[in-house]
Amino acid sequence: MRPIIEVRNLSKRYCFDNRVLANRNLREVFVKALKSPVERFYGRKPAPETEFWALRNISFEVEPGQVLGIIGRNGAGKSTLLKILSRIVKPTTGEVDMYGRPGSLLEIGTGFHPDLTGRENVFLNGTIIGMKQGEIKNKFDEIVAFAGVEQFLDVPIKYYSSGMYLRLAFAVAAHLKPDILILDEVMAVGDAEFQKKCQAKMKEISGEGRTVIFVSHDLMSVMKLCGRVLLIEAGQLLDVGEAEGVISNYLQNLSGAAAN
Repeated sequence: MRPIIEVRNLSKRYCFDNRVLANRNLREVFVKALKSPVERFYGRKPAPETEFWALRNISFEVEPGQVLGIIGRNGAGKSTLLKILSRIVKPTTGEVDMYGRPGSLLEIGTGFHPDLTGRENVFLNGTIIGMKQGEIKNKFDEIVAFAGVEQFLDVPIKYYSSGMYLRLAFAVAAHLKPDILILDEVMAVGDAEFQKKCQAKMKEISGEGRTVIFVSHDLMSVMKLCGRVLLIEAGQLLDVGEAEGVISNYLQNLSGAAAN
């Protein structure tokens, strides 16, 4: 069977100066423009551009129907990898082949408009991931029931709590039948009851032959849900294999680092 995802020699580089410049306000840009000629006149060299490689030569495959966990410390490159798989960020080098329609929940509110109601955002988000209006209508009642936001369906979501936001976003992502569901820390917000519903839904999705990619610091959830796990450390693929073995190695590495 052909893998549903093939990742080959994937790398992503960020340049600090470019990121800082992109976030400057108009006043800072104006001051920088005035200072540059003066600095050149006195022979001052501009600060060197600093590179940061968020990912380095990552390669792996994912089979259809697999629940793949991705673990690692903060800043390891996990979220960057998910953004590339979700086609939000372009890699610097390498290739990703995906043989199916992805749907992702990377951050609370991604793909939602705060001034639109919950009802309107269901249709907006469904359209963004490529669903037709008829498909969204057929799944609408299931989405609302799963999210448990019936009372607030016609309220702008900027008034939702973070938990309500997450419940609706997960419900949309899970029920609109993407071939590949990409989730980043979906268990981090929400009560225990909702987390159980998420876990049950992820198992159901896998049972239907669809693929789930799941990033989490909750190692118990990863152990319970994922048959295969990737361990990423400092942007590199450190380990890949059965969940129990990879998680055990990760915990040993953490213990060793703490001892040092």
